[in-house]
Amino acid sequence: MTDDGKVVRLQVANARPGDAGRGIARMSRQTLADLGMQEGQAIEIIGKRHTTAVAVTPYAEDEGLNIIRLDGLQRVNAGVSRGDFVEVKPADARPAARVVLAPAQKGLRLQGSGDALRRTFYQRPLTAGDVISTSVYSPNASDSRYPEELRRLLNIPAYGLQEIRLVVVSTHPRGIVQVTAETEIELRPQFEEPKEARRADVTYDDIGGLGNTVDQVREMVELPLRHPELFQRLGIDPPKGVLLYGPPGTGKTLLARAVANETEAQFYHIAGPEIMGRHYGESEQRLRQVFQEAQQNAPAIIFIDEIDSIAPKREEVTGEVERRIVAQLLTLMDGLEPRQNIVVIGATNRREAIDEALRRPGRFDREIVIGVPDEPGRREVLTIHTRGMPLAQDVDLDDIARTTYGFVGADLSALAREAAMDSLRRILPDVNLKEGIPADVLEKLRVTRQDFQNALKRIQPSALREIMIQVPNVTWDDIGGIEEARTRLREGVELPLKSPESFRRLGIRPAKGFLLFGPPGTGKTLLAKAVAREAQANFVATKSSDLLSKWYGESEQQVSRLFARARQVAPTVIFIDEIDSLAPVRGGGLGEPAVTERVVNTILAEMDGLEELQGVVVMAATNRPNLIDPALLRPGRFDELIYVPVPDAQGRRHILGIHTKSMPLGPDVDLDLVAERTSRFTGADLEDLTRRAGLLALRESLEAQAVSMAHFEQALRETRPSVTPEMEREYEDMLRTLKQEGPQRQPIGFLPVRRAAE
Repeated sequence: MTDDGKVVRLQVANARPGDAGRGIARMSRQTLADLGMQEGQAIEIIGKRHTTAVAVTPYAEDEGLNIIRLDGLQRVNAGVSRGDFVEVKPADARPAARVVLAPAQKGLRLQGSGDALRRTFYQRPLTAGDVISTSVYSPNASDSRYPEELRRLLNIPAYGLQEIRLVVVSTHPRGIVQVTAETEIELRPQFEEPKEARRADVTYDDIGGLGNTVDQVREMVELPLRHPELFQRLGIDPPKGVLLYGPPGTGKTLLARAVANETEAQFYHIAGPEIMGRHYGESEQRLRQVFQEAQQNAPAIIFIDEIDSIAPKREEVTGEVERRIVAQLLTLMDGLEPRQNIVVIGATNRREAIDEALRRPGRFDREIVIGVPDEPGRREVLTIHTRGMPLAQDVDLDDIARTTYGFVGADLSALAREAAMDSLRRILPDVNLKEGIPADVLEKLRVTRQDFQNALKRIQPSALREIMIQVPNVTWDDIGGIEEARTRLREGVELPLKSPESFRRLGIRPAKGFLLFGPPGTGKTLLAKAVAREAQANFVATKSSDLLSKWYGESEQQVSRLFARARQVAPTVIFIDEIDSLAPVRGGGLGEPAVTERVVNTILAEMDGLEELQGVVVMAATNRPNLIDPALLRPGRFDELIYVPVPDAQGRRHILGIHTKSMPLGPDVDLDLVAERTSRFTGADLEDLTRRAGLLALRESLEAQAVSMAHFEQALRETRPSVTPEMEREYEDMLRTLKQEGPQRQPIGFLPVRRAAE
């Protein structure tokens, strides 16, 4: 207690990712005034344990609230969780003569002098038993509202390249001390755990991109373990189990570890191979032992990772051991013997493979999806993985978050690691590793924007590795001559993916599918790529050869798997090229297995079945729309049938400008004249024309500096349009037929056929 006895009681709230690991606590200005303190001074935080922090002014939205924002390490140090109350008072921080630090993680060995750590923790208050981080303030942190003097205080280069967590083994003198320039800092090489310390390897601050999922898990796990009296007062049984499911790498295991650390509960981890025994009944015995040990050390969390491997559907497995394990697990989770203060958390990415008997209230009471993070979520994850990284000024984490759609937490972690490795490769040629790395080289080491760009070329979304994933490099500037089709696609695809709230406000649903049809070479595939790029969506391209199989039933399974993966990593554009070969009119096939008919049925069910397409747009292209099954060409499946015509003279001039953008043209070249003389030429024909003109210039001389009009004249004599007048009339008849199929079946979104100007 201080001389003036000033103490305030505040409720604990989470810190934002940009503040994690920096030893600061945010509280209102009124609280600082009540304590008689100024920003930047040390405070003492009293929960179940005593810890310390630097007092900082709050976020604007927190002003006037009776809360204190602490990061995960500070909550662990104080022995509290979010929502608990702590007492705060001014700290009597004395200059530290000596501080002993050690790695906070088992198995980690450190070598280094205390000088670097003295610079990192300069003027920072510490107390014995605290877990602290070498993370420092970064100019790219999500909040940059530190006062200038505090920014100078905290903006010190990190210890090495990564964030390292250390435990304060002891201090001299005892109590709250402050690191000064004269402080002797000793770094022990191996882990030493102080008495009564809680695990701090993973906290809620190490988890990003999950939105309100963390709150749902806390509600299901923390409340029953920490406040069972609430459920007794309500006269209900507390939840007994939570099933976390989602794509690999989204943070299911990490979330379970964080919950265990933050709830002060014993944590028991079960993996399939660990409990499998060679003798009869041995596997069930090991499973019972884990539950018995958890009951003796309650409150406890039992975490079963990849639960589908030890509890599969009993009717689908042939082994007797798996069936007995499932039966044993059912008995342990909901048997005659009640479980008190024990919560079971299961994690899987194959929810449908788990035995149905486990998926009911009383066993797994709630199933929580851990999905692929959205853009704000990816920004949070990137902040977490770069908070101990010396970033250059040109690194824009918001821009990286925008371009990494489809990435899960594990992918973003790998991206940050690869970018850091690129920065290391730049200095390795100039460093003699045998002599050690000089301190000035470490000080200059920075991870730049180019490092992240290079890393993005090597890292791809893990959820999409089993299906063909492309990142299109085609933009709207690369497409010309089909302005109306481009406008319709921008309205139909970009707007729903970028501004879904506009459609909800008007009470309409966005289009599910777009069928592009027209003569070959008019740019249908190019349109699909540009749409995916501009809408910032994952682009999954497939064709009939990827989906059709000689094995009975496998083709339909491939189609279902394609749509399931696309839903997981939404927003996604699925592009099916030459769809007439995959979904022809049913009833025309001879004999079995009639695989295309079953594929058509599967596509119909996926596009407009019981499970809705959320954030998934299906695009298809064909030259023969009259061969496609009519059931696909109705609203609710392919809502928009878009005719991609042969470009007119103005469109051809635009396309020629695109293809000659990087071609040195002679002063006599008149592209307007070339456009007038290329009637019925498609975009592919015009690209071939410019290529031939360039080849003719090289044929005359390998030293040619420009392409002249004479070369274009000769190229025109050697090329011909791929679309004949008969083909144009045929497509016009197709369009007329599709539009006149009847009032009940009339597709929407037709574009008018544009006549050639000639």
